Amino acid sequence: RDRVICAAEITAKLADPNDNFVLLDARASDRYSGAHEPIDAVPGHIPGAVSVPFAGNVAKGERLKTADELRARFAGVGVTDDTEVVNYCGSGVTAAYNTLAMVHAGLPEPKLYAGSWSHWITDPERPVAP
Repeated sequence: RDRVICAAEITAKLADPNDNFVLLDARASDRYSGAHEPIDAVPGHIPGAVSVPFAGNVAKGERLKTADELRARFAGVGVTDDTEVVNYCGSGVTAAYNTLAMVHAGLPEPKLYAGSWSHWITDPERPVAP
């Protein structure tokens, strides 16, 4: 239960400039940007989130990249051993794949916003970034 996070907690963390927090969106970049949204009624992403498509964790042969490659990939978006990370996607499924990749890379296990984008957009008061 301590590995999941709710929308209100994400909102609070994004509002705190002193929080060492990174929110990672695991969906394809065209869904993150809002250019293509085949599932949800609202396109875009959670403001402040960083696009890290889950497919980028895979090397040739459809296997996970090496731990060093994955560590470098996540470091490139601000993830360190001391960063609090939350993964989300459309509905929580592919975000779990980013979690697996981070653990394989030897990084601390991040939290999961299980409701993800599909839940975020159910409240019209929550902000949306195109």
